[in-house]
Amino acid sequence: MSREEMLALGWDELDVLLINGDAYVDHPSFGCVLLARWLIHHGFRTGLVAQPRWDSPDDLLVMGRPRLFAGVSAGALDSLLAHYTAFRKKRHDDAYTPGGKAGARPNRACLVYANLARRAFPGLPLVLGGIEASLRRVSHYDFWTDALRRPILMDAKADLLVWGMGERAILECARRLDQDRNQGRDQSQGANVLAGIPGTAWLDKLNAEGRPAKPPATLADAPLMTLPSHQQLLDEPEQLLRLTQMLEQQVHRGDAWAFEPVDGRALVLAPPPAPLTTAEMDELYSLPFCREAHPVYTQPIPAAEMLRTSITSHRGCGGGCSFCSLALHQGRHISSRSADSILAEARALGRDAASGRRSKAGVAISDVGGPTANMWQAHCALEDAGTKAGSDGPTGMRKSRCRRSSCCFPTVCKAFVAPQRKHVELLRAVAALPEVKQVRVASGVRADLALRDAEALAAYTGEFTGGQLKVAPEHCAPSVLALMRKPPLAVFEAFLESFVRQSRAAGREQYVVPYLMSAFPGCTDEDMYALAHWLRQRRWNPRQTQCFIPTPGTIATAMYYCAKNEAGEDIEVARSDAARLRQHRILMPVAETAESPRKPQGMRRSENRQDRRKR
Repeated sequence: MSREEMLALGWDELDVLLINGDAYVDHPSFGCVLLARWLIHHGFRTGLVAQPRWDSPDDLLVMGRPRLFAGVSAGALDSLLAHYTAFRKKRHDDAYTPGGKAGARPNRACLVYANLARRAFPGLPLVLGGIEASLRRVSHYDFWTDALRRPILMDAKADLLVWGMGERAILECARRLDQDRNQGRDQSQGANVLAGIPGTAWLDKLNAEGRPAKPPATLADAPLMTLPSHQQLLDEPEQLLRLTQMLEQQVHRGDAWAFEPVDGRALVLAPPPAPLTTAEMDELYSLPFCREAHPVYTQPIPAAEMLRTSITSHRGCGGGCSFCSLALHQGRHISSRSADSILAEARALGRDAASGRRSKAGVAISDVGGPTANMWQAHCALEDAGTKAGSDGPTGMRKSRCRRSSCCFPTVCKAFVAPQRKHVELLRAVAALPEVKQVRVASGVRADLALRDAEALAAYTGEFTGGQLKVAPEHCAPSVLALMRKPPLAVFEAFLESFVRQSRAAGREQYVVPYLMSAFPGCTDEDMYALAHWLRQRRWNPRQTQCFIPTPGTIATAMYYCAKNEAGEDIEVARSDAARLRQHRILMPVAETAESPRKPQGMRRSENRQDRRKR
């Protein structure tokens, strides 16, 4: 964070500088910090600048020019999602900023930080990463300007984009550039060695055949997917849905390259890297995180407080919900830590509590989970788990035999193995540690999976629910659930019945907290009234109701943009702010809805885009 800290470590310069839109919290749930620790662990001197001023590059110059490259991330959220609500009103809080105050990062933070880095370090290789860059890596619909935007590399002028989980890719970037510098090559030419790293994207010229002009040697015998061009997307909105489906398949199959023609250039996408093994996950999460915010901050950081006693057990999700960005960012392959690694972290949290830093009564662990808690150690029985080691190091690719868009929709796949009893045994082992006061599962469970194992469901209900259990039925209308790739309502009702029965058997008064969504593509006012009626029948007053936000890169956003379902059939879309708010208020009383259908200055109102296209 500062030159004094760098010198105290005995470093006279940095190898890598990471620029991040979140505050600096030394916790593994903060992605940029996790990557910094990973690089340091592998011998690269890495510094981090958190939430720099964006009117001057001075904050980036504090530790000097890095030897290898600078990396840029907007933070844990897309910066526009962090700044604006579903109705385009400006948010007044930010969980990743000291004091929870909004305004510490700019809109389109990746672009702004990349421009700052170019001003601060001319000629230095520049790498984009994080969820904002990852989900905007190809042409995408931008809800906040109601426009189709080019791939972010076309605007950021960076040399490389790391998409998805970046440990393998960023380490390979550092190794290649380090080798290049050690051979005496000029730093400004270093970006030339980065092309071809799995899990990355870069810009190339188009040759006479309309293909990338300088493909990496590893592309020679590999399958290459030609995505619809940016111009095709402008001319035929339904092509965005096709592009998103192709990108989803490219990520899941694991061995295919892809490219998108954009304004006479080619955006080239390498295949995803092999997911981290259990041993690598254990190594990553055993790094010496102190789980505290940097001492420079005088106000608490809400996200740090919320995540302080949570433990990540795995990453990835097999659900494949059409509105979820995890399918494209973390992937459907689930990488799990070992039980020993998780227990070691729980003991460390307990030691912190016992030392008086937090509590002397033992630590209350708020969560042991991931995107979906009951998918720890889940895997596909059909998947070829082997990797092909690349000549440049551990950047191997995995090839999947499966072509399903979801492991759980329309029903849970027979080949999807989710050993939930092992997860329960893990939770019990954590709870039995003398340093641990209690364990809860805050990340929520997948209802259709939980119903497949009554013993595990009884344990989740009776032992690890702190009065409320989060479940995401999202809706009740069959047509909307199908568009969401969610199980039928009957599955949730069966889960609810079992949960109530198990809670009574355990002598506990507990509740399910249902996550619900309004204004989803294909959802009508009648569907929302049906959902409201279903809730009234159960005397539920929903609190966890969100209006659908078309975030870049998802299938649902593509459906919103082109008003078609995945089969290419027309669907009704609530497009204007007024129509979206009307659906939302069917569930939420007007007095409780602080939103109104207006938007921030400088953004166009999202009226009925389809009508404009027809005109």
